[in-house]
Amino acid sequence: MQKILIPTDFSENAWNAIDYAMQLFRKKNCTFYLLNTYTPVIPSSRFMAKMIDGIRVVDAVRNSSEEGLRKTVDRIKRKYRNANHKFKTISSFNLLVDEITDIVDAEGIQLIVTGTKGASGIDEVFMGSNTVRIIKSSKKCPVLAIPQHFEFVTPTEIAFATDFNRFYTSSELNPLLELAEMFQATIRIVHVQYGIKALSELQQFNLNMLRRYLDGTEHYVHTVSELNSVSQTLEIFSQELDIHLLALLNYQHSYMEKMTREPVVKRTAFHTQIPLLVIPELGMEGVANDWEEEQNTVTN
Repeated sequence: MQKILIPTDFSENAWNAIDYAMQLFRKKNCTFYLLNTYTPVIPSSRFMAKMIDGIRVVDAVRNSSEEGLRKTVDRIKRKYRNANHKFKTISSFNLLVDEITDIVDAEGIQLIVTGTKGASGIDEVFMGSNTVRIIKSSKKCPVLAIPQHFEFVTPTEIAFATDFNRFYTSSELNPLLELAEMFQATIRIVHVQYGIKALSELQQFNLNMLRRYLDGTEHYVHTVSELNSVSQTLEIFSQELDIHLLALLNYQHSYMEKMTREPVVKRTAFHTQIPLLVIPELGMEGVANDWEEEQNTVTN
C-alpha cells in the first residue's frame, strides 16, 4: 500500500479520514494522492451571470479547488512533519467516481481512503452516499471507509467477516495480511449463521485454505448466530471483542451485499464506530496473479 488515494471535499469529515491515514501509515513510505473534483453548473441563460468579479465561473471553482488542496497539504505537513510521506494533488473537473477510476488505472493506486458522513456512519454508506458509489465502482483496489467521528486506534484487533462460501485468492487477502503484519494484529474470522450448523464440504475447504493463507498470523475463527440482521450481528461482535477494523470481501451474495440490501429498519442499530475495509473481488485476475507470483518464486 504505497500509493494511496484520498478524495476530499475539504470538510472536517474528509479531514478525519486524512488524519487516520497519516497515523495508520506513519511508518511507511507512501505517496498520498489528494483528490478534489468539481462540477460547477454552467449558466446557460443569457440572463445569468457567467462571470464572478471578472473571472469565469469554471475558473473560479477550479482556483478554489486548487487552493483547498494546497491548504490541506500544508495542514498535514504542519501537523505530522513525516519524511516518509509524499503528496500529489489532483484537482479535476469531473464526476468523483469517474475520476477515481481513471486515477486508480493511471497511477496504480493500491488503496482508497474515504470518510463516511453522519452520526450513523456506515449506515449512511449503505444509503447511497459517495462512499458506497466508490466501493461499488472500485474493482482493482480496496476502499477503507472511516466513520466521521472515529479517533485513530492502532488496529491490533481486525475482524474479517466471511461465510466461507467463496474461495479467496492471496491477492484478495493481501491488504488484510499487510495491515495485520504492520501492526502485529490478531485476525478474528467471523462467520454469521442463521442457526448454528456444520460447515459444508465447500465451506470447510475454503476455511482450510484461508487458514493456510493466514499461517504465521495469529487468528481465530468465531461462529455467531445472526441477531435480527447481519449488520447488527457484526456490530455487536465488534463491540464485544473491541475490534478496531472490520474487513469484508465485496462479491455477489457476500455479507457486504447482504447489508446493502437489508431493510433500513434492520440497519438502524448498525452505527459502527470503526473503520471498514472493503476488498474488491478479483476473480480469475486474482488467480492469475497468484499463479504468476508462484511461478516467479519457483524461478528465483
